[in-house]
Amino acid sequence: MLSAGPTPRLSAADTELSVTAETGRRHTWRWADLMALPSERPTVDLHCVTKWSKFETRWEGISLDVLLADVETDADHTLVSSHGGYTTNIPLADLLDGKAWVVHTYEGEPLAPEHGGPLRLLVPHLYLWKSAKWLRSIELRDEDEPGFWESAGYHDYGDPWREQRYRGD
Repeated sequence: MLSAGPTPRLSAADTELSVTAETGRRHTWRWADLMALPSERPTVDLHCVTKWSKFETRWEGISLDVLLADVETDADHTLVSSHGGYTTNIPLADLLDGKAWVVHTYEGEPLAPEHGGPLRLLVPHLYLWKSAKWLRSIELRDEDEPGFWESAGYHDYGDPWREQRYRGD
């Protein structure tokens, strides 16, 4: 497993996820709140920027469509933040319409810290660095702001089918 820093050891029971709209209005879910939401079990292929793929991975989690259903926004962009300081930018449209989940289970087991547990963003149609581990917050933004890897020269979008690994690809 590749990570930009050390692996945080987080308690699921103490986990919170927040979404902040561009207006400043913040929505927060504690672990129990998240577990009470309808969940889905997507089976997806994963693609890493380092040129490996893993096929038919099984996850369980909450669709971003469910989480964002009551969030009023006119934003077009997001900045996703993890425990430990990692960030990544993703267009809001890429998190909606059944394209992304906040996952807590991998291959039938609680998501291990090495895989981003207790909560990870899963955006399988983009390179894996966009699927932020140890998810802490999602900020809805009017303007795009590059995240950790994007600021270091990685592609702003990260489409594996277009091999968008680095800025300019």
